[in-house]
Amino acid sequence: MSAMNELATGDRIATVELRDLQITTSIGTYGPGDVVPDAHLLDLTLEIAPELVLINADAMGRVFDYDPLIAEIDRLAQDRPYETQEYLMSQIIAACAAHPEILALDISLRKRPVLAGTGSLGVRLRLGRAALAKYRAEPEPA
Repeated sequence: MSAMNELATGDRIATVELRDLQITTSIGTYGPGDVVPDAHLLDLTLEIAPELVLINADAMGRVFDYDPLIAEIDRLAQDRPYETQEYLMSQIIAACAAHPEILALDISLRKRPVLAGTGSLGVRLRLGRAALAKYRAEPEPA
């Protein structure tokens, strides 16, 4: 997201940031001798309206309640075995798009280890405001 560019113009930007969420899922097909990941980690940054962060009362009705989204991500991750990280990410993006409070997003899903017990490998996608609005209007084909 271009948060730094927008901040330079004096706009207020608010984000919800989820880091290093280890999700329970099965991704990929592995044969003998293949390195099988022991963890899949999700990073998710959601741009939301600043009015949902800079609030004048301590009340859940004034903020973006991210708990239902986290529960949906957990359900999706455990719903079925996935062949690719990209498809699970696409399902998570669709879940995010169902929340009109989310204006833009940056998602990364990575697995570890990759080789000899080390490294992580992942994919990242950023959908700015216009791209997320377009996605909502015309979701990618399943």
